[in-house]
This record gives sequence, C-alpha cells and structure tokens, in this order.
Amino acid sequence: MPLRHIRRFRYGRWIGGIAIAFVVVIAAAGLMIYRAQPILRTSVIDTLTTRFESKVELDEFHVSLRDGLYVSGNGLRIFGDADPNNHEPGFQPLISVGQFWFRTGILEFLHSPIHVQTVYVKGLQLNLPPREQRGEMKDMGSKGGKSKIRIVVDSLVCDDTQLIVNTLRPGKLPVEFDIAKLRMTTVGPDAPMHFDANLINPKPVGNILSRGSFGPWQTDNPRATPVNGTYAFSHADLGTIKGIGGILSSTGNYAGTLGSITVDGTTDTPDFRIAISGRRVPLHTEFHAIVDGTTGDTYLRPVRARILDSWLVANGSVVRTKDPQGHHIDLNVVMEKGKIDDLLKLAIRTDPPIMTGAVKLTTRMDLPPGEHDVADRLTLAGNFHVSDAHFTNDKIQGKIDALSMRSQGKPKQAQDAVPDNVHSEMNGTFSLADGLISFSQLDFQVPGTEVDLTGVYSLDGNQFDFHGKARLEAKLSQMVTGWKSILLKPADPFFSKNGAGTEIPVKITGTKSEPHFGTDFGHKDEPKEGRKEHPAQLGH
Repeated sequence: MPLRHIRRFRYGRWIGGIAIAFVVVIAAAGLMIYRAQPILRTSVIDTLTTRFESKVELDEFHVSLRDGLYVSGNGLRIFGDADPNNHEPGFQPLISVGQFWFRTGILEFLHSPIHVQTVYVKGLQLNLPPREQRGEMKDMGSKGGKSKIRIVVDSLVCDDTQLIVNTLRPGKLPVEFDIAKLRMTTVGPDAPMHFDANLINPKPVGNILSRGSFGPWQTDNPRATPVNGTYAFSHADLGTIKGIGGILSSTGNYAGTLGSITVDGTTDTPDFRIAISGRRVPLHTEFHAIVDGTTGDTYLRPVRARILDSWLVANGSVVRTKDPQGHHIDLNVVMEKGKIDDLLKLAIRTDPPIMTGAVKLTTRMDLPPGEHDVADRLTLAGNFHVSDAHFTNDKIQGKIDALSMRSQGKPKQAQDAVPDNVHSEMNGTFSLADGLISFSQLDFQVPGTEVDLTGVYSLDGNQFDFHGKARLEAKLSQMVTGWKSILLKPADPFFSKNGAGTEIPVKITGTKSEPHFGTDFGHKDEPKEGRKEHPAQLGH
C-alpha cells in the first residue's frame, strides 16, 4: 500500500476516533445533565422542605454544563404551612424567589451533601405573618428531618429583596423594608447569619449601608430573634418630606432583638430648613432609641439636638399609622439654655431675627402624618422664658427704649436720644397650629414697665395682634414734659393703681415692617367662657 494511502487511513482513523470521543463526551454530558437535573431539583426541594418544615413549590428548574454544573430556577415559593393541600385563597408564601442560580463542581455533585459556595437570588420576598398567627407556623429547622439536608450553602447574595412584617393591629400598616443588595454568610439553621446590606430608605430618600448579624431565627417568638450591627445613612434628601429640606447623614450601631432594638447614633444636616422660613441652619443630633422591628415604631430616649449654638433634649415616639399613612411624631422637648435668635432663624423668615437673647423652653410637639407642609401639620403647646432680649428692628427697639424711660419718669431722656438700649424679659404660655402662634399669656418686662398680653403672631412675621395691660412705675403726668404734664395731672388718679404708678390698656398690631404700639381703650376682653381654645392647647 502506498505511503500516502497509509497516512490517509491513519488520519481517517484519528478523526473518526475524535468524533466518536466527542459524541461519547456529549452523550455523557447529556446523560449527566439528564440525571443531575431531577436529582438536584429533588435535593433543593427536600433541603428547603426540611429546613423550613413547609410546603415548597418550584415552577422552573434547569441544569447545564457551564464551568461545572450551572443550576437556575424561577418561581420558588416556601409556605409557612406544611400541608401541601392548603390552597386557601390569599394564602401567601412565607418566602418567594423570582430567580435563583448557582454553580457546583461535577465532583461536588457526587458528594452528599452537595456543597455550594454561593447562591445568587433576585426578587426575594420574606412575608412574615402577623404575630397572632405565628404560633401556627412550624418550628423552622429546629426539629427532625436533618437527614434530608442535601445541599449546604456558604453564602447567599440577593438583589431586590423585600421584607414584609404583617400585622392584625387596627390602624397599622405592614412594615416593609426594601433591600437593594444583601449578602449573607454562615447560612446555617442554628447559627446567626452575618450580613452586608444596602437598603434604600423611602422617606427621606437615601442609601443605608449596614453590616451585622441576624438570628438564629426564633419561629415561636420572632420578636426574640437576635440582631446587631452598624449602619451608615448617607445623602438622605429631606426635601422628599414636604415642608422641610436639607441633606442628612447618620451613623450608628444597634443591638438587641427584633422586637426591641437599641440604636445609638448621630445625624448631621448642615443645611436643614423649614419651608415656611427657607433659612438654612446646621442641625446636629445625638440619639438613643428603642425600635420595634416588627412594627416599625420608634421610642426616643432621648434625642439631643443642636440648632446653631442651642441645645435641646426630646423624648417621645415615632409611630407608624395606617390612616393617614405615615409616621406620627409625639415629643416632649426641653431647652434649658438656648438662644432665641437661633430658634427664630430656623422658624421665621424675618432676616435678621426680630430678637436676640437667652431662652428656656418646654413644649409638647405633635406632628401627624399627611401630605401638607410640616408647618401646617405641626402643633406645639408649652411655655418659655426669654432673658436679656433685644429687638434687632431699630424702630421696635427705639419704642421699647422710649417706653422704659417714660415709665420711669424720664420723658426728657426718651425724647433726646435712644438712652441705653434696654433689655427685655419675657415669659409666656403659647401654642402653635396652622403657622400661627397663639399666646394665652405673654408677660413683657423692661425697666419701669410690665406688660401682660394675649394675642397671636404669624410665623411669616406678617401679623401682630396683641392686647393687654401695661403697668408703669411713673404716673401719666410724669411721662411727658411741659404743658402736657400739667394737663395730665388731673387724670393721674384715674389710671393709678393703689395710688402709685399707672395702669393702661395697650395693643401691638401691624406687621414686622410696620408695627403699631398704642393704647387700647376701645378693646373689650373676650369673656373667658366664650374663648375658643387653640387646637394645639387641647389635651395638653
């Protein structure tokens, strides 16, 4: 046989052998996939059924050869009831998964249990039943059936996760947590899971990065499930809450159980503002809070807040409500020593603030949820004391200075020049609602004068309406000079009190730019029984 024919024969045999081998490999791979797919499907369902002692449904399951065995599936549902015949309308799965996928080695497939390094999940939803119904759930993985744990997973990576904590309490909405990215390790039935999570906070909108541990899960009493970790809340846009603005950042740590999580942290908002004033002021808080992770309710014990150079302390609660939907804030606020101009810079549009001085404040703050601006929903009721007050408006301060001099019997000094820029003292009982501050009591004192007023003042500074009585050290005739003094001497007895000084009705009306001070002889006091209490005063 010629050499060339021998070579062709050999090449043909080689090519034929390769083709046969390729067919054998394809056939073996097909056989492996054919056998692996039902085995792995059964392993997944058996493992989850054993782990959760619940009915498991799986819509689609696929296995292919791609760097080992590549497994994927859709429509996975784990129910809290192990009865496979329970198809009650509205019966929700405890856990549902949109998609999942993982890889395992071919040799790993031959071992029992099968080891999987990482499972990837998209569209995970955890639907926790109301507390009253959890007693009917099986104890997940705490008893029996461990022989059917056929797959062991090291870590779980989830995209688009949602945790829903349902409730039967009237007026309460389910608590929903949206988690953009979640990685869990030590995914075992009897050990805490370590996690790294990236949450999207809906209001105010911002990202929360959290790292910690969760579990082991306590099925009979989920509120007792341990949880601890740290968090960082960055670039939270307060503008998503109607009526306020600013960019908030916060860091802190938390520990406890799901039903009682202790949180300690700080917040900083360098440009905090209320819409009604629009003025940007730095706001810093330090807080200690107790959070019920099953209801979303938060109890502040306490919050220390600094506005510019003034500190205040608040204790109270932030409770979720269903109608209207949102959070109801109820706080008791105390400012032992602050600056009245710091508060006015935050709350009032007037620039500069109408007054400077030291302030002591106690108030009840109530902010219900709703779509209206914060200033329209906020109510306050409390009392305050302002010392060493000075009005920044020269026209107002000039009138105060002149009043002080005249009431001390020094009318010539009042006429000649602004004498001493006297400081004022104020005490008051107030309420705030609908952007209007009402004073049921307002005591104003300067040297020589004491004024008792009631009235209202709008936060935008466009309305003054105060009425009351002024008690002056000097008699009427001593407050003026020349012929006016002589004419007023007969009137002194009619306006004196106990034979000394003067008492006259007064009013302050107008706006911040055009205030009007004067006597108020024509004003009649409203009968006490006919007065309508301001909404913020009711119940406080």
